[in-house]
Amino acid sequence: MPPTRATGRRPPQLPPPPPPPGGDDDDEEEGMLRMSFLEHLEELRSRIIKMLIGVGVAFVLSLTFANPLWNIVAAPAVQALTNLGVNPPELAALAPMEQFNTIWVKIPLLCAAFISSPWILYQVWAFISPGLYRRERRWAVPFILCSAGLFILGGLFAYFVAFRYGLTFLLGIGLGSHIRNVISISTYSDMFINVVLGVGLVFELPVLIFFLTLLRIVNPHFLLIHSRYAILAIFIVAAVVTPTPDAFNMMLFATPMCMLFFVGIFASYLLVLSREGRRFPWRKVLVPVISVLVILTGVLILAITKYGFHVVPHWPFFSR
Repeated sequence: MPPTRATGRRPPQLPPPPPPPGGDDDDEEEGMLRMSFLEHLEELRSRIIKMLIGVGVAFVLSLTFANPLWNIVAAPAVQALTNLGVNPPELAALAPMEQFNTIWVKIPLLCAAFISSPWILYQVWAFISPGLYRRERRWAVPFILCSAGLFILGGLFAYFVAFRYGLTFLLGIGLGSHIRNVISISTYSDMFINVVLGVGLVFELPVLIFFLTLLRIVNPHFLLIHSRYAILAIFIVAAVVTPTPDAFNMMLFATPMCMLFFVGIFASYLLVLSREGRRFPWRKVLVPVISVLVILTGVLILAITKYGFHVVPHWPFFSR
């Protein structure tokens, strides 16, 4: 600026204005996509169509293995009937369309749901991700892998453990009281699908807890304080999902569900630590865990090599 006439001095220059506060938050806000209500509906329609296309492709792929898939699905019934001394251990078709509806429609659809689960979960994440912060979108790959893995793990648990015990219990009721088991393949497949899908969805509990924490609806402290109510709800769900009314089979469902609940709390705690800029002491935890796993592996190898145990495709998975 030119000097003033009175003093001949330059006036003091003012400092530059400070930058607007919350720069990081503003960057995060800019990373969020703003959409109108109609745009949300259009995005939802697009994602649903893509889900259905993925399920359709998986269904066509499953049709090429329809008969082997049915043999896998019928294996628990054949094993249960064999153990109960029923000869021949076969299921019955009581209507002309039962074979077609079961072998060529229901079972391939069930298989398609598991095969396409990663694609479906990706579409779910792609729909909700525009409303998340930029740093929260980094959870996309862990979300898809963990969700699909837990869903498939739940189906395997239902197939190899829970469903087999429940089916043997049900078929054994009144077997020596002038009752002959004639099981319709339609009734059997409906029960199989309900149990496998139900347990697969229940195994998504850790992902649900993590997602609620991501949306700041719950936190680990809240979940721990109210864990007794959650365990009560888990046992109620297990009683509904379990195909038998006995306590043993209900415990087969409830025990892993309780474990998954606390796994979800741990995942929620890791998310809170990440938000606060802290780290979990993995080294202090992993060393004893790995030590225990090594000891258990040694005991397993010793049982197989020295004491004649071998792996079997049903619970408890080891037999002499």
